[in-house]
Amino acid sequence: MRLKGAQFMIYPGAFNMTTGPIYYELLTRSRAVDNQVYCASIAPARDPDATYVSWGHSVIVSPSGTVIDSAEDEEKVIYCDIDKSEIQDIRTFIPTWNQKRGDIYNVSEVSGK
Repeated sequence: MRLKGAQFMIYPGAFNMTTGPIYYELLTRSRAVDNQVYCASIAPARDPDATYVSWGHSVIVSPSGTVIDSAEDEEKVIYCDIDKSEIQDIRTFIPTWNQKRGDIYNVSEVSGK
């Protein structure tokens, strides 16, 4: 997505009560830092009476990996202002995409057809 110019990525998620505390925020922060974009992971609020109990914790993360807002486990609307200059600053001062080795591998698209 970054190769296509993405500046914000949104991922649905419903981690459970075992994997959620370990991985949910960590993976969202990692996606933001790896791609140098704002990243949001959206999850259902926790319902302990449901057949599947979601960890919840919808979260928005900056390109530097900082958590901007989190819903914890309750139902809540979270939002943030997107600062495009922060995206550009991160990409300028930490130019990880300039180190891409296209001579070793390539990224190709897979059609859903």
